[in-house]
Amino acid sequence: MKLRPSSERKCSSEACNIEDKGTLAMQTSSGHTHPTGNGNGLPSLSLPANRLPADGSSNSRDVAINVHSLNSESDTRSGSRHARPTIRLQNRPGHTHSNTNGAGGQDESNNTDAREHSNSISEVLHVYKWLDKSFPYILIFSAKLIVQHLTGITVGIGLLTTFLYANKSIVNQVFLKDKSSKLQCFWLLVFLTGCSLLLYYTFSSQALYYSLIFMNPSLGPLQFWDALWVVGITDFIVKFFFMGLKCFILLVPSVMMSHKCKGFWYMCMEEISQYYCTLVSTPVWFRYLIDYGAQTSGAEWHFGILLALLYLIIKLFVVFGQWKTSADVLQQFFNQPNYGVAATKRQCSEAEDICAICQAEFTKPIALICHHIFCEECISLWFNREKTCPLCRTVISNHNHKWKDGATSLQLRLF
Repeated sequence: MKLRPSSERKCSSEACNIEDKGTLAMQTSSGHTHPTGNGNGLPSLSLPANRLPADGSSNSRDVAINVHSLNSESDTRSGSRHARPTIRLQNRPGHTHSNTNGAGGQDESNNTDAREHSNSISEVLHVYKWLDKSFPYILIFSAKLIVQHLTGITVGIGLLTTFLYANKSIVNQVFLKDKSSKLQCFWLLVFLTGCSLLLYYTFSSQALYYSLIFMNPSLGPLQFWDALWVVGITDFIVKFFFMGLKCFILLVPSVMMSHKCKGFWYMCMEEISQYYCTLVSTPVWFRYLIDYGAQTSGAEWHFGILLALLYLIIKLFVVFGQWKTSADVLQQFFNQPNYGVAATKRQCSEAEDICAICQAEFTKPIALICHHIFCEECISLWFNREKTCPLCRTVISNHNHKWKDGATSLQLRLF
């Protein structure tokens, strides 16, 4: 047997002593005794586990790792190992829990948003697939419905087009004041009258004009679509009638009736038109609700009577609610309040005798409460849409100035 030199034996014994001391210190600090070494007598990696307190909370989180490296010369010489110090990683429980809770809450909210987004997308996809599969059937039934009610749809489109054209033309002519075309106004009057007469002549067998005087047209037992047809036609005809009256007022020279007075007439006519359309549909729907139970007897007939009474009660509330606005408009029509007083020559000269609206010399200058001066006709047209001074935005009047520009409401009062 070959003996090693004393220096090598000394180094080897010292390394073993250091290694034994390091292992003993690690086992003592962790509170556990684990056998070290594997089958070959080499020390192994030791991860001590900390014991948790009784309440389940941990005050510290330590990770102890023994890192050993083989010496480059140990394989050739003695296989001795050099121990390295233990690496400890400590996490503070307060920071760890707070970060974990915050990250968990954020992840949970993100997951909830993602689930809701995916659910909404899936619902849209289901609707899209249903429409894709049902589109041929929808197209077939829509074509049948259009052909079956082709006359009513055509008449409705024609009435709507006529209304839009006449309404826009009347508003333009009112805005032009003295420059308005009398020929255009006369044409609108004839056009609206001709459309109304042609419509009633085409459907003379139904006697639709009876509904204008609160009588029942000759349609037999009313169905829902029949009642809707009668009410819609009557509403458009009433609008055409009052639009024709506005055209007639446009034909009146400004010498006989000022533009300010015409504005009050337009407003009054429009309010009467809306009030009349609210009332004229009542007999038609009342008859429809009564006919609902006329073909049967017993509970269904009484149910029809009950529905008709409820309809009348709701209609009364609507009529009385609209009366306040109508009364205000009628009061303005009879009083015709002024927006200011006649301006003096000194006030006109201080304003350089130029109206800020028309940029021309004053014609019947009016001084407002804010001391700004305008032509009477110019400021009257301005207040057809606004309630404040054009220059300083001071509120001049709190009255309702709607419909003074000759416009007609497009709202269909079907019920």
